[in-house]
Amino acid sequence: MAYLVLARKWRPQNFTDLIGQDHVSQTLANAIRSGRIHHAFLFTGARGVGKTSAARILAKALNCEVGLSDQPCGTCTSCLEITAGHGLDVIEIDGASNTGVDDVRELRENIRYLPNRSRFKIFIIDEVHMLSTNAFNALLKTLEEPPEHAKFIFATTEPHKIPITILSRCQRFDFRKIPLARVAGRLREIADAEKLQISERSLSLVARQGEGSMRDALSTLDQVIAFSGDEVEDDAVQTLLGMVDRRLLLDTVEAVLQRDSRRALDAVRRVDQLGLALRQFTQDLLEMFRGMVICKVVDDPAEMLDLVGDELKGLKALAEEASLEDLQRIVTLLMKTQSELVNSNYPLLTLEMSLIRLATLSPSQDLAKLISHIESLEKRLGAASPPKAQSIPQRPAQEAPPPKKPEAPVAVTTANKGWQGLVEQVRQSRPMLGSVLEHGRPLKLELPTLEIGYPGGSFMISQLQEQEISQDLEALATAYFGQPVKLRITGLDASQQDAPPSLVETKQAKETDRMRRLREDAVGHPALKSVQEIFNGKIKKVIPIDKGFV
Repeated sequence: MAYLVLARKWRPQNFTDLIGQDHVSQTLANAIRSGRIHHAFLFTGARGVGKTSAARILAKALNCEVGLSDQPCGTCTSCLEITAGHGLDVIEIDGASNTGVDDVRELRENIRYLPNRSRFKIFIIDEVHMLSTNAFNALLKTLEEPPEHAKFIFATTEPHKIPITILSRCQRFDFRKIPLARVAGRLREIADAEKLQISERSLSLVARQGEGSMRDALSTLDQVIAFSGDEVEDDAVQTLLGMVDRRLLLDTVEAVLQRDSRRALDAVRRVDQLGLALRQFTQDLLEMFRGMVICKVVDDPAEMLDLVGDELKGLKALAEEASLEDLQRIVTLLMKTQSELVNSNYPLLTLEMSLIRLATLSPSQDLAKLISHIESLEKRLGAASPPKAQSIPQRPAQEAPPPKKPEAPVAVTTANKGWQGLVEQVRQSRPMLGSVLEHGRPLKLELPTLEIGYPGGSFMISQLQEQEISQDLEALATAYFGQPVKLRITGLDASQQDAPPSLVETKQAKETDRMRRLREDAVGHPALKSVQEIFNGKIKKVIPIDKGFV
Protein backbone atom coordinates (compact mmCIF):
# COMPACT_ATOMS: atom_id res chain seq x y z
CA MET A 1 0.00 0.00 0.00
CA ALA A 2 1.34 3.42 -0.96
CA TYR A 3 2.54 5.66 1.87
CA LEU A 4 0.01 8.31 2.87
CA VAL A 5 1.65 11.55 3.95
CA LEU A 6 0.80 12.88 7.39
CA ALA A 7 -0.98 15.97 6.03
CA ARG A 8 -3.53 13.70 4.28
CA LYS A 9 -3.61 10.95 6.88
CA TRP A 10 -4.41 13.38 9.69
CA ARG A 11 -6.64 15.73 7.73
CA PRO A 12 -9.55 17.06 9.87
CA GLN A 13 -12.69 14.94 9.44
CA ASN A 14 -15.13 16.96 11.54
CA PHE A 15 -15.51 20.48 12.89
CA THR A 16 -13.84 19.65 16.21
CA ASP A 17 -10.66 18.64 14.36
CA LEU A 18 -10.24 22.11 12.84
CA ILE A 19 -7.35 23.46 14.95
CA GLY A 20 -7.36 27.21 15.60
CA GLN A 21 -10.57 27.91 13.64
CA ASP A 22 -13.12 27.71 16.45
CA HIS A 23 -15.00 30.77 15.17
CA VAL A 24 -15.61 29.04 11.83
CA SER A 25 -16.53 25.66 13.32
CA GLN A 26 -19.03 27.13 15.78
CA THR A 27 -20.75 29.35 13.20
CA LEU A 28 -21.14 26.57 10.64
CA ALA A 29 -22.32 24.05 13.28
CA ASN A 30 -24.94 26.49 14.58
CA ALA A 31 -26.15 27.20 11.02
CA ILE A 32 -26.59 23.48 10.33
CA ARG A 33 -28.42 22.83 13.61
CA SER A 34 -30.79 25.74 13.01
CA GLY A 35 -31.33 24.94 9.33
CA ARG A 36 -30.22 28.44 8.26
CA ILE A 37 -27.76 27.30 5.60
CA HIS A 38 -26.64 29.85 3.02
CA HIS A 39 -26.30 28.86 -0.64
CA ALA A 40 -22.73 30.24 -1.05
CA PHE A 41 -19.74 30.29 1.31
CA LEU A 42 -16.33 31.94 0.90
CA PHE A 43 -13.40 30.58 2.95
CA THR A 44 -10.36 32.88 2.97
CA GLY A 45 -7.00 32.69 4.70
CA ALA A 46 -3.36 31.66 4.38
CA ARG A 47 -2.29 28.32 2.96
CA GLY A 48 -2.65 25.18 5.03
CA VAL A 49 -4.99 26.55 7.70
CA GLY A 50 -7.97 24.28 6.90
CA LYS A 51 -10.04 25.97 4.18
CA THR A 52 -10.46 22.97 1.87
CA SER A 53 -10.78 20.61 4.84
CA ALA A 54 -13.59 22.77 6.25
CA ALA A 55 -15.29 22.73 2.84
CA ARG A 56 -15.27 18.91 2.79
CA ILE A 57 -16.49 18.71 6.39
CA LEU A 58 -19.36 21.08 5.53
CA ALA A 59 -20.19 18.96 2.48
CA LYS A 60 -20.28 15.80 4.62
CA ALA A 61 -22.48 17.54 7.20
CA LEU A 62 -24.99 18.57 4.49
CA ASN A 63 -25.08 15.21 2.69
CA CYS A 64 -24.56 12.64 5.48
CA GLU A 65 -26.95 9.74 4.99
CA VAL A 66 -27.65 9.54 8.73
CA GLY A 67 -29.17 13.00 8.56
CA LEU A 68 -28.38 16.70 8.34
CA SER A 69 -25.99 17.17 11.27
CA ASP A 70 -23.00 19.22 12.43
CA GLN A 71 -21.40 15.89 13.40
CA PRO A 72 -21.36 13.74 10.21
CA CYS A 73 -21.04 10.01 10.85
CA GLY A 74 -17.98 9.55 8.65
CA THR A 75 -18.95 5.95 7.85
CA CYS A 76 -21.82 6.21 5.36
CA THR A 77 -21.22 6.01 1.62
CA SER A 78 -21.58 9.74 1.13
CA CYS A 79 -19.10 10.61 3.92
CA LEU A 80 -16.57 8.05 2.71
CA GLU A 81 -16.76 9.27 -0.89
CA ILE A 82 -16.30 12.91 0.17
CA THR A 83 -13.36 11.95 2.40
CA ALA A 84 -11.74 10.14 -0.52
CA GLY A 85 -12.36 13.14 -2.77
CA HIS A 86 -14.65 11.52 -5.37
CA GLY A 87 -18.20 12.10 -4.19
CA LEU A 88 -20.79 11.91 -6.96
CA ASP A 89 -22.66 14.99 -5.77
CA VAL A 90 -19.66 16.92 -4.43
CA ILE A 91 -17.69 18.39 -7.32
CA GLU A 92 -14.27 19.84 -6.49
CA ILE A 93 -12.89 22.26 -9.07
CA ASP A 94 -9.41 23.78 -9.23
CA GLY A 95 -9.93 27.43 -10.05
CA ALA A 96 -6.33 27.78 -11.20
CA SER A 97 -6.76 25.31 -14.08
CA ASN A 98 -10.41 26.04 -14.92
CA THR A 99 -10.28 29.78 -15.36
CA GLY A 100 -12.24 30.30 -18.57
CA VAL A 101 -15.83 31.22 -19.18
CA ASP A 102 -16.44 27.88 -20.95
CA ASP A 103 -15.56 26.03 -17.75
CA VAL A 104 -18.12 28.05 -15.80
CA ARG A 105 -20.75 27.51 -18.48
CA GLU A 106 -20.18 23.77 -18.16
CA LEU A 107 -20.59 24.12 -14.39
CA ARG A 108 -23.85 26.04 -14.85
CA GLU A 109 -25.13 23.30 -17.14
CA ASN A 110 -24.29 20.70 -14.47
CA ILE A 111 -26.09 22.67 -11.78
CA ARG A 112 -29.43 22.27 -13.53
CA TYR A 113 -29.53 18.53 -12.78
CA LEU A 114 -30.67 17.23 -9.41
CA PRO A 115 -28.17 15.37 -7.19
CA ASN A 116 -27.84 11.63 -7.80
CA ARG A 117 -28.55 10.41 -4.28
CA SER A 118 -27.71 13.24 -1.86
CA ARG A 119 -29.65 16.21 -0.52
CA PHE A 120 -27.49 18.81 -2.22
CA LYS A 121 -25.21 19.11 -5.20
CA ILE A 122 -22.17 20.90 -3.75
CA PHE A 123 -19.53 22.71 -5.80
CA ILE A 124 -16.16 23.37 -4.09
CA ILE A 125 -13.99 25.78 -6.12
CA ASP A 126 -10.44 26.11 -4.76
CA GLU A 127 -8.35 29.23 -5.56
CA VAL A 128 -11.49 30.86 -6.93
CA HIS A 129 -9.66 34.19 -7.36
CA MET A 130 -7.92 32.68 -10.42
CA LEU A 131 -11.14 32.75 -12.47
CA SER A 132 -11.22 35.25 -15.30
CA THR A 133 -13.49 38.30 -15.29
CA ASN A 134 -15.76 36.70 -17.89
CA ALA A 135 -15.93 33.53 -15.81
CA PHE A 136 -16.98 35.52 -12.74
CA ASN A 137 -19.65 37.28 -14.81
CA ALA A 138 -20.96 33.94 -16.00
CA LEU A 139 -21.05 32.65 -12.41
CA LEU A 140 -22.82 35.73 -11.10
CA LYS A 141 -26.23 34.88 -12.56
CA THR A 142 -26.16 31.47 -10.89
CA LEU A 143 -25.28 32.98 -7.50
CA GLU A 144 -28.12 35.49 -7.84
CA GLU A 145 -30.77 32.81 -8.41
CA PRO A 146 -29.33 29.46 -7.35
CA PRO A 147 -31.44 26.29 -7.48
CA GLU A 148 -32.52 24.95 -4.09
CA HIS A 149 -30.45 21.78 -4.45
CA ALA A 150 -27.12 23.59 -5.11
CA LYS A 151 -24.54 24.88 -2.64
CA PHE A 152 -21.30 26.68 -3.45
CA ILE A 153 -18.13 26.71 -1.32
CA PHE A 154 -15.30 28.95 -2.57
CA ALA A 155 -11.77 28.90 -1.12
CA THR A 156 -9.04 31.49 -1.75
CA THR A 157 -5.85 32.93 -0.34
CA GLU A 158 -6.43 36.29 -2.07
CA PRO A 159 -10.01 37.50 -1.50
CA HIS A 160 -9.15 41.02 -2.69
CA LYS A 161 -8.99 39.68 -6.25
CA ILE A 162 -12.61 38.53 -6.20
CA PRO A 163 -15.18 40.98 -7.65
CA ILE A 164 -17.35 42.69 -5.06
CA THR A 165 -20.45 41.42 -6.88
CA ILE A 166 -19.39 37.86 -6.01
CA LEU A 167 -18.31 38.72 -2.44
CA SER A 168 -21.65 40.33 -1.65
CA ARG A 169 -23.49 37.09 -2.46
CA CYS A 170 -21.40 34.86 -0.18
CA GLN A 171 -21.09 34.27 3.54
CA ARG A 172 -17.42 34.98 4.22
CA PHE A 173 -15.32 33.14 6.79
CA ASP A 174 -11.74 34.34 7.44
CA PHE A 175 -9.44 31.54 8.56
CA ARG A 176 -6.64 32.63 10.87
CA LYS A 177 -3.06 31.47 11.09
CA ILE A 178 -2.86 28.76 13.72
CA PRO A 179 -1.00 29.78 16.93
CA LEU A 180 2.34 28.07 17.48
CA ALA A 181 1.23 26.44 20.72
CA ARG A 182 -1.84 24.89 19.03
CA VAL A 183 0.28 23.56 16.16
CA ALA A 184 2.85 22.08 18.57
CA GLY A 185 0.08 20.49 20.63
CA ARG A 186 -1.46 18.86 17.58
CA LEU A 187 1.96 17.65 16.42
CA ARG A 188 2.45 16.01 19.82
CA GLU A 189 -0.85 14.13 19.45
CA ILE A 190 0.14 12.93 15.98
CA ALA A 191 3.68 12.01 17.04
CA ASP A 192 2.34 9.91 19.93
CA ALA A 193 -0.15 8.20 17.65
CA GLU A 194 2.62 7.45 15.14
CA LYS A 195 4.84 6.17 18.01
CA LEU A 196 7.45 8.78 17.18
CA GLN A 197 10.08 9.67 19.78
CA ILE A 198 10.68 13.39 19.50
CA SER A 199 11.32 16.10 22.09
CA GLU A 200 9.13 19.13 22.76
CA ARG A 201 11.98 21.34 21.58
CA SER A 202 12.12 19.62 18.18
CA LEU A 203 8.34 19.77 17.84
CA SER A 204 8.53 23.47 18.61
CA LEU A 205 11.08 23.93 15.81
CA VAL A 206 8.89 21.97 13.39
CA ALA A 207 5.81 23.97 14.40
CA ARG A 208 7.66 27.26 13.98
CA GLN A 209 8.77 26.18 10.50
CA GLY A 210 5.10 25.86 9.56
CA GLU A 211 4.54 29.61 10.19
CA GLY A 212 0.92 29.16 11.22
CA SER A 213 0.12 26.47 8.63
CA MET A 214 -0.82 23.03 9.97
CA ARG A 215 -0.26 21.43 6.59
CA ASP A 216 3.24 22.92 6.23
CA ALA A 217 4.11 21.79 9.76
CA LEU A 218 3.00 18.21 9.00
CA SER A 219 4.98 18.23 5.75
CA THR A 220 8.05 19.31 7.74
CA LEU A 221 7.44 16.56 10.27
CA ASP A 222 7.28 14.07 7.38
CA GLN A 223 10.67 15.35 6.23
CA VAL A 224 12.13 14.97 9.73
CA ILE A 225 10.88 11.38 10.00
CA ALA A 226 12.38 10.55 6.60
CA PHE A 227 15.72 11.93 7.78
CA SER A 228 15.85 10.52 11.31
CA GLY A 229 13.43 7.63 11.49
CA ASP A 230 11.20 7.03 14.51
CA GLU A 231 13.79 8.37 16.99
CA VAL A 232 14.37 12.05 16.29
CA GLU A 233 17.32 13.91 17.82
CA ASP A 234 17.32 17.66 18.36
CA ASP A 235 20.60 18.21 16.50
CA ALA A 236 19.24 16.34 13.50
CA VAL A 237 16.18 18.59 13.34
CA GLN A 238 18.38 21.65 13.72
CA THR A 239 20.68 20.51 10.90
CA LEU A 240 17.87 19.45 8.59
CA LEU A 241 15.84 22.63 8.90
CA GLY A 242 18.84 24.95 8.85
CA MET A 243 17.31 26.99 11.65
CA VAL A 244 19.31 29.11 14.04
CA ASP A 245 19.95 27.32 17.32
CA ARG A 246 18.03 28.87 20.22
CA ARG A 247 21.10 28.74 22.42
CA LEU A 248 23.11 30.68 19.84
CA LEU A 249 20.41 33.35 19.70
CA LEU A 250 20.33 33.61 23.49
CA ASP A 251 24.13 33.96 23.61
CA THR A 252 23.96 36.81 21.12
CA VAL A 253 21.16 38.58 22.98
CA GLU A 254 23.00 38.27 26.29
CA ALA A 255 26.20 39.59 24.67
CA VAL A 256 24.38 42.69 23.43
CA LEU A 257 22.61 43.33 26.74
CA GLN A 258 25.80 42.78 28.77
CA ARG A 259 27.87 45.02 26.44
CA ASP A 260 30.21 42.11 25.58
CA SER A 261 31.56 42.80 22.07
CA ARG A 262 33.90 39.79 22.11
CA ARG A 263 31.05 37.41 22.82
CA ALA A 264 28.90 39.02 20.11
CA LEU A 265 31.65 38.53 17.53
CA ASP A 266 32.08 34.93 18.62
CA ALA A 267 28.37 34.35 17.98
CA VAL A 268 28.73 35.67 14.43
CA ARG A 269 31.73 33.39 13.91
CA ARG A 270 29.69 30.37 15.00
CA VAL A 271 26.86 31.37 12.65
CA ASP A 272 29.33 31.56 9.77
CA GLN A 273 30.98 28.23 10.64
CA LEU A 274 27.62 26.46 10.78
CA GLY A 275 26.80 27.82 7.33
CA LEU A 276 23.60 29.49 8.55
CA ALA A 277 22.00 32.28 6.54
CA LEU A 278 23.03 35.64 8.01
CA ARG A 279 19.72 37.27 7.09
CA GLN A 280 17.79 34.47 8.77
CA PHE A 281 19.96 34.81 11.86
CA THR A 282 19.34 38.57 11.92
CA GLN A 283 15.61 37.98 11.43
CA ASP A 284 15.49 35.53 14.35
CA LEU A 285 17.50 37.96 16.49
CA LEU A 286 15.09 40.74 15.58
CA GLU A 287 12.14 38.56 16.56
CA MET A 288 13.68 37.91 19.97
CA PHE A 289 14.19 41.60 20.72
CA ARG A 290 10.68 42.33 19.43
CA GLY A 291 9.39 39.76 21.88
CA MET A 292 11.29 41.46 24.69
CA VAL A 293 9.70 44.80 23.80
CA ILE A 294 6.26 43.19 23.89
CA CYS A 295 7.08 41.65 27.28
CA LYS A 296 7.82 45.18 28.51
CA VAL A 297 4.62 46.83 27.32
CA VAL A 298 1.98 44.06 27.43
CA ASP A 299 0.59 42.48 30.59
CA ASP A 300 -0.05 39.12 28.93
CA PRO A 301 2.53 38.80 26.11
CA ALA A 302 1.61 35.14 25.49
CA GLU A 303 -1.37 36.36 23.45
CA MET A 304 0.92 38.14 20.98
CA LEU A 305 3.99 35.88 20.95
CA ASP A 306 4.19 32.43 19.40
CA LEU A 307 6.24 30.78 22.14
CA VAL A 308 6.01 27.37 23.74
CA GLY A 309 7.42 25.74 26.87
CA ASP A 310 9.81 27.86 28.92
CA GLU A 311 10.63 30.19 26.02
CA LEU A 312 8.28 32.94 27.23
CA LYS A 313 9.63 32.76 30.78
CA GLY A 314 13.20 33.05 29.51
CA LEU A 315 12.31 35.99 27.27
CA LYS A 316 10.71 37.85 30.18
CA ALA A 317 13.86 37.34 32.25
CA LEU A 318 16.01 38.79 29.45
CA ALA A 319 13.66 41.75 29.03
CA GLU A 320 14.25 42.71 32.68
CA GLU A 321 17.94 43.33 31.91
CA ALA A 322 17.30 46.30 29.60
CA SER A 323 15.16 49.41 29.49
CA LEU A 324 12.36 49.81 26.95
CA GLU A 325 14.25 52.68 25.29
CA ASP A 326 17.36 50.53 24.80
CA LEU A 327 15.33 47.65 23.36
CA GLN A 328 13.60 50.00 20.91
CA ARG A 329 16.97 51.34 19.73
CA ILE A 330 18.26 47.79 19.26
CA VAL A 331 15.20 46.80 17.21
CA THR A 332 15.61 49.88 15.01
CA LEU A 333 19.27 49.13 14.31
CA LEU A 334 18.59 45.45 13.58
CA MET A 335 15.88 46.41 11.08
CA LYS A 336 18.41 48.65 9.35
CA THR A 337 20.97 45.83 9.35
CA GLN A 338 18.40 43.44 7.86
CA SER A 339 17.90 45.74 4.88
CA GLU A 340 21.65 46.40 4.48
CA LEU A 341 22.43 42.69 4.27
CA VAL A 342 20.37 42.40 1.07
CA ASN A 343 22.85 44.35 -1.09
CA SER A 344 26.01 44.16 0.99
CA ASN A 345 29.17 42.87 -0.68
CA TYR A 346 30.50 41.96 2.76
CA PRO A 347 27.49 40.59 4.67
CA LEU A 348 29.58 38.99 7.42
CA LEU A 349 31.41 42.25 8.09
CA THR A 350 28.11 44.15 8.02
CA LEU A 351 26.64 41.90 10.69
CA GLU A 352 29.81 42.01 12.82
CA MET A 353 29.91 45.82 12.81
CA SER A 354 26.21 45.98 13.60
CA LEU A 355 26.54 43.70 16.64
CA ILE A 356 29.59 45.63 17.88
CA ARG A 357 27.58 48.82 17.64
CA LEU A 358 24.71 47.22 19.54
CA ALA A 359 27.08 45.96 22.23
CA THR A 360 28.68 49.40 22.68
CA LEU A 361 25.53 51.52 22.74
CA SER A 362 25.52 53.83 25.72
CA PRO A 363 22.60 53.05 28.04
CA SER A 364 19.76 55.52 27.61
CA GLN A 365 18.86 57.60 30.64
CA ASP A 366 15.39 57.96 32.03
CA LEU A 367 13.82 61.18 30.73
CA ALA A 368 12.15 61.91 34.07
CA LYS A 369 15.51 61.70 35.85
CA LEU A 370 17.12 64.05 33.32
CA ILE A 371 14.33 66.61 33.75
CA SER A 372 14.63 66.35 37.54
CA HIS A 373 18.38 66.86 37.29
CA ILE A 374 17.94 69.94 35.09
CA GLU A 375 15.37 71.43 37.48
CA SER A 376 17.76 70.86 40.38
CA LEU A 377 20.54 72.66 38.53
CA GLU A 378 18.22 75.56 37.73
CA LYS A 379 17.30 75.92 41.41
CA ARG A 380 20.93 75.90 42.47
CA LEU A 381 21.87 78.44 39.82
CA GLY A 382 18.91 80.62 40.75
CA ALA A 383 19.91 80.59 44.42
CA ALA A 384 23.52 81.52 43.66
CA SER A 385 24.52 85.22 43.86
CA PRO A 386 24.80 86.98 40.50
CA PRO A 387 28.36 87.35 39.18
CA LYS A 388 30.07 90.68 39.58
CA ALA A 389 30.07 92.87 36.53
CA GLN A 390 33.43 92.90 34.77
CA SER A 391 35.06 96.25 34.33
CA ILE A 392 35.69 97.32 30.79
CA PRO A 393 39.30 98.27 30.13
CA GLN A 394 39.79 101.98 29.61
CA ARG A 395 41.21 103.00 26.27
CA PRO A 396 43.45 105.97 25.68
CA ALA A 397 41.67 109.17 24.77
CA GLN A 398 43.21 109.26 21.30
CA GLU A 399 41.70 105.82 20.54
CA ALA A 400 38.14 106.71 21.50
CA PRO A 401 35.54 105.67 18.90
CA PRO A 402 34.13 108.38 16.65
CA PRO A 403 30.87 109.91 17.82
CA LYS A 404 27.72 108.29 16.50
CA LYS A 405 25.40 110.15 14.19
CA PRO A 406 22.36 111.31 16.18
CA GLU A 407 19.22 109.38 15.44
CA ALA A 408 15.92 110.96 14.61
CA PRO A 409 13.68 111.23 17.67
CA VAL A 410 10.93 108.66 18.11
CA ALA A 411 7.99 109.37 20.36
CA VAL A 412 7.44 106.66 23.01
CA THR A 413 5.12 106.27 25.94
CA THR A 414 6.26 105.95 29.53
CA ALA A 415 4.16 102.85 30.20
CA ASN A 416 6.17 100.54 27.89
CA LYS A 417 9.40 100.12 25.91
CA GLY A 418 8.14 101.88 22.84
CA TRP A 419 9.15 100.46 19.45
CA GLN A 420 11.54 97.79 20.78
CA GLY A 421 8.97 96.60 23.33
CA LEU A 422 6.32 96.31 20.63
CA VAL A 423 8.62 94.21 18.43
CA GLU A 424 9.49 91.89 21.33
CA GLN A 425 5.80 91.49 22.16
CA VAL A 426 4.90 90.63 18.55
CA ARG A 427 7.76 88.10 18.31
CA GLN A 428 6.29 86.13 21.23
CA SER A 429 2.95 85.50 19.50
CA ARG A 430 3.87 85.91 15.82
CA PRO A 431 7.60 85.09 15.33
CA MET A 432 7.57 85.60 11.54
CA LEU A 433 5.81 88.96 11.81
CA GLY A 434 8.18 90.03 14.58
CA SER A 435 11.16 89.21 12.34
CA VAL A 436 9.71 91.46 9.63
CA LEU A 437 9.30 94.31 12.15
CA GLU A 438 12.94 93.97 13.26
CA HIS A 439 14.03 95.06 9.78
CA GLY A 440 11.70 98.05 9.73
CA ARG A 441 12.66 101.63 10.63
CA PRO A 442 10.32 103.36 13.12
CA LEU A 443 9.71 106.62 11.25
CA LYS A 444 6.95 107.86 13.51
CA LEU A 445 5.48 106.64 16.78
CA GLU A 446 3.05 109.35 17.80
CA LEU A 447 -0.04 107.48 18.89
CA PRO A 448 -2.42 106.69 17.39
CA THR A 449 -0.06 106.77 14.36
CA LEU A 450 2.68 104.16 13.82
CA GLU A 451 4.72 104.64 10.66
CA ILE A 452 7.29 102.04 9.64
CA GLY A 453 9.75 102.43 6.75
CA TYR A 454 11.28 99.75 4.49
CA PRO A 455 13.38 99.94 1.32
CA GLY A 456 11.08 100.71 -1.60
CA GLY A 457 9.78 97.67 -3.48
CA SER A 458 11.00 95.20 -0.83
CA PHE A 459 9.24 91.98 -0.01
CA MET A 460 8.54 93.16 3.54
CA ILE A 461 6.49 96.10 2.30
CA SER A 462 4.27 93.80 0.24
CA GLN A 463 3.86 91.54 3.27
CA LEU A 464 2.73 94.27 5.66
CA GLN A 465 0.48 95.88 3.07
CA GLU A 466 -1.65 92.75 2.89
CA GLN A 467 -4.92 93.58 4.62
CA GLU A 468 -5.01 90.56 6.91
CA ILE A 469 -1.43 91.02 8.15
CA SER A 470 -1.89 94.77 8.52
CA GLN A 471 -5.03 94.27 10.62
CA ASP A 472 -3.28 91.68 12.79
CA LEU A 473 -0.39 94.05 13.47
CA GLU A 474 -2.71 96.94 14.31
CA ALA A 475 -4.57 94.69 16.77
CA LEU A 476 -1.30 93.60 18.43
CA ALA A 477 -0.08 97.21 18.67
CA THR A 478 -3.44 98.32 20.10
CA ALA A 479 -3.25 95.66 22.78
CA TYR A 480 0.36 96.61 23.58
CA PHE A 481 -0.10 100.38 23.83
CA GLY A 482 -3.57 100.23 25.33
CA GLN A 483 -5.15 102.53 22.76
CA PRO A 484 -6.12 102.33 19.05
CA VAL A 485 -3.18 102.35 16.62
CA LYS A 486 -3.25 103.26 12.91
CA LEU A 487 -0.49 101.58 10.88
CA ARG A 488 1.25 103.27 7.97
CA ILE A 489 3.88 101.51 5.80
CA THR A 490 6.31 103.78 3.85
CA GLY A 491 8.81 102.92 1.14
CA LEU A 492 12.28 104.50 1.58
CA ASP A 493 14.74 105.45 -1.14
CA ALA A 494 18.52 105.78 -0.93
CA SER A 495 18.35 109.52 -0.21
CA GLN A 496 16.52 109.09 3.10
CA GLN A 497 19.62 108.55 5.24
CA ASP A 498 18.28 110.35 8.30
CA ALA A 499 15.71 107.66 9.07
CA PRO A 500 16.31 105.92 12.41
CA PRO A 501 18.02 102.50 12.13
CA SER A 502 16.12 99.24 12.42
CA LEU A 503 16.63 96.97 15.41
CA VAL A 504 18.68 94.63 13.24
CA GLU A 505 20.98 97.48 12.15
CA THR A 506 21.34 98.65 15.75
CA LYS A 507 22.29 95.16 16.89
CA GLN A 508 24.81 94.78 14.06
CA ALA A 509 26.37 98.14 14.89
CA LYS A 510 26.77 97.16 18.54
CA GLU A 511 28.28 93.81 17.59
CA THR A 512 30.70 95.47 15.16
CA ASP A 513 31.79 98.00 17.81
CA ARG A 514 32.21 95.20 20.35
CA MET A 515 34.41 93.17 18.04
CA ARG A 516 36.48 96.24 17.19
CA ARG A 517 37.15 96.90 20.87
CA LEU A 518 37.92 93.23 21.51
CA ARG A 519 40.47 93.18 18.68
CA GLU A 520 42.06 96.40 19.92
CA ASP A 521 42.38 94.97 23.44
CA ALA A 522 43.80 91.70 22.12
CA VAL A 523 46.33 93.33 19.78
CA GLY A 524 47.47 95.69 22.49
CA HIS A 525 48.02 92.96 25.10
CA PRO A 526 51.73 92.75 26.11
CA ALA A 527 51.75 88.94 26.21
CA LEU A 528 50.39 88.65 22.68
CA LYS A 529 52.95 91.19 21.43
CA SER A 530 55.74 89.09 22.92
CA VAL A 531 54.42 85.94 21.21
CA GLN A 532 54.32 87.80 17.88
CA GLU A 533 57.90 88.97 18.27
CA ILE A 534 59.22 85.53 19.23
CA PHE A 535 57.40 83.53 16.52
CA ASN A 536 57.05 86.33 13.97
CA GLY A 537 53.31 85.61 13.94
CA LYS A 538 50.28 87.45 12.64
CA ILE A 539 46.81 87.77 14.13
CA LYS A 540 44.28 86.29 11.69
CA LYS A 541 41.13 86.17 13.82
CA VAL A 542 39.94 87.21 17.26
CA ILE A 543 37.22 85.01 18.78
CA PRO A 544 35.33 86.32 21.82
CA ILE A 545 35.09 83.89 24.73
CA ASP A 546 33.45 86.28 27.19
CA LYS A 547 29.78 86.32 26.21
CA GLY A 548 29.05 88.99 28.80
CA PHE A 549 31.45 91.50 27.30
CA VAL A 550 29.74 94.53 25.76
